[in-house]
Amino acid sequence: MPSIGLQLYTLRDLLPGDYAGVIRKVAEMGYAGVETAGFPGTTPEAAAKLFKELGLEVPSAHSDLPLGDKKQAVLDTFGVLGCKRLVCPFFPPDQFTTRAGIAGICDKLNEAQAVAKANGLTLYYHNHWWEYREVVEGRPVNQWMLELLDPGVHLEIDTYWVKTGGVDPASVLRDLGNRASLLHIKDGPADETKAMLAVGSGVMDWAAVQSAAQADWWIVELDRCDTDMVTAVSQSYQFLASKGYARGTK
Repeated sequence: MPSIGLQLYTLRDLLPGDYAGVIRKVAEMGYAGVETAGFPGTTPEAAAKLFKELGLEVPSAHSDLPLGDKKQAVLDTFGVLGCKRLVCPFFPPDQFTTRAGIAGICDKLNEAQAVAKANGLTLYYHNHWWEYREVVEGRPVNQWMLELLDPGVHLEIDTYWVKTGGVDPASVLRDLGNRASLLHIKDGPADETKAMLAVGSGVMDWAAVQSAAQADWWIVELDRCDTDMVTAVSQSYQFLASKGYARGTK
């Protein structure tokens, strides 16, 4: 059974004021791990020490690519965290509008994967809705990417954004198999213009996702929410654990 993690971007408004206090709440909820996205209000060293103290794993981290003048700082951060999976979280949607643009993105990801692999890391790419909705030269963007990416680049499939893009997440996961070993878990109306809901409160078919997935981590991420975010984070954990879709520490 996969483990339940939390993408800390979800709590980005709270972390700068009391990083340690917020992370302690996350651990108390039962989350088995956290996925970092920068270190607002702290440092990688202090965060790593706190995670270890609380027994929180760091299965993956959203990060700049290990290229150019950022290369060594990125690699150093992953060494501090003891984390082996580097996730590229985003390229702007306007860069995916032509085949040449898509190829340029994939070239950069392939270059970063070579650096990651040489340093004992695996590179992942995290999708949004546009890779599944937008069509370039008769093919969806995600299909171009699968053709152009090095097979060593793995995919952190954001199941909610796949559905928002008009594609069945379970079908995508079946096709990708163990290349999609990290999942992002969010819920809501599957409309990118509207706020999200606690996992289990929206339109997502989690039983279908579970049946198709080969991921070892289900990572909750709520970009924005109309309800209290800490409450939604707790409710999301409780839903996943109580349904047996994934497990935490409680």
